[in-house]
Amino acid sequence: MDDPAPTSTALPADAASLASRLTSGDRRALARGISLVENGDPIGHELVSGLYPATGDAHLLGITGPPGVGKSSLMGAMVKDLRVARPDDRIGIVSVDPSSPFTEGALLGDRIRLADHFLDRNVFIRSMGTRGHLGGLAEASLQAALLLDAWGADEVFLETVGVGQSEIEIARIADTIVLVLMPGSGDAVQALKAGVMEIPDIIVINKADHPMAKTMHAQVRSILTLDRREWTPPIVETEAVRGEGIEKLWDKIHAHREHMAQDGRFEARRRANLESEVFTLASARALRRLQARVEEDPRLREALDAMHRRELDPLSTTMRLFEEVFSS
Repeated sequence: MDDPAPTSTALPADAASLASRLTSGDRRALARGISLVENGDPIGHELVSGLYPATGDAHLLGITGPPGVGKSSLMGAMVKDLRVARPDDRIGIVSVDPSSPFTEGALLGDRIRLADHFLDRNVFIRSMGTRGHLGGLAEASLQAALLLDAWGADEVFLETVGVGQSEIEIARIADTIVLVLMPGSGDAVQALKAGVMEIPDIIVINKADHPMAKTMHAQVRSILTLDRREWTPPIVETEAVRGEGIEKLWDKIHAHREHMAQDGRFEARRRANLESEVFTLASARALRRLQARVEEDPRLREALDAMHRRELDPLSTTMRLFEEVFSS
């Protein structure tokens, strides 16, 4: 499935023309569209809004886990396996790296381990930083996934780093969530705590040749015995660098899809995901509006100063600011 030749060397500046190029398979138009939404450009919003009715066909696969467990290597092996099994499929990858809280810069090093797929015209890879967004997913990640969907991607990988809030963020978007762990990692212990194990649909123990792999497998399985969901997450051992266990992992992903296809579970999950994301985005915008108003209105700043003088408690301060900013 080769990209059609563009009608001109320059990309169009308007959303409608850019959408036409994107849906015809133009990778440059897709890259430009993602840059627009990532930078908060109004044309990006118009682009996503116009293309949204044509989305919903791609399967969103969340890949998450502590740093250093081999998520990017695992994705590379999964994409390689998928390109052999379904050579006509298009694949999108959005890798989210945590940004510096001071400079909002990010290393974006995930592409290094996906280098084998750089020249594949059916694979589109995009890295982005969180840019201060709480949790592991940048606000633009959902919009990027929607653009990849409109581009014709059959599979969209969403990768993020962390254990805790990051998993909750990715759970709001992905259709299937894969939590990747590594034996002998102190961070992996965090993933065994209550709450985190309720998030993934599939658990991968990567670097399965590690001496502690079997011990970790047993620990994870013991935690899962407390899970009372209809779907019990299977545990898959992989060695991503050598491509071992990847076929079995895809089998478990397909099994989860079949499970979700029953009794409207898939539709219900997507509805819940999208509604949750709407509230998350609304909260982020409300916070920015509140902060801007406090900076420009001395009366609101005085309320915070009164709190610091112990004349007003934090909850009363919150209620006063909320009433002043949002009641109108």
